[in-house]
Amino acid sequence: MKPVSGKKFCKILESHGWELKRITGSHHIYGRPGDPARITVPVHGNTLLKTGLQSHLMKIADIDESEL
Repeated sequence: MKPVSGKKFCKILESHGWELKRITGSHHIYGRPGDPARITVPVHGNTLLKTGLQSHLMKIADIDESEL
């Protein structure tokens, strides 16, 4: 799996219909209309997301590896 930064992952989420609900510190919280799921993405500049967290977020958002 290709690691990406939190900033880039946010752009990928937005392209899949996720909306930024709020920002708490360095964490961006995304939601989708009609979907109770929430995704919290840590955005620390261009620091890469850890592999386990990234795969978990991708699973919730239904994002395929090829879309990174």
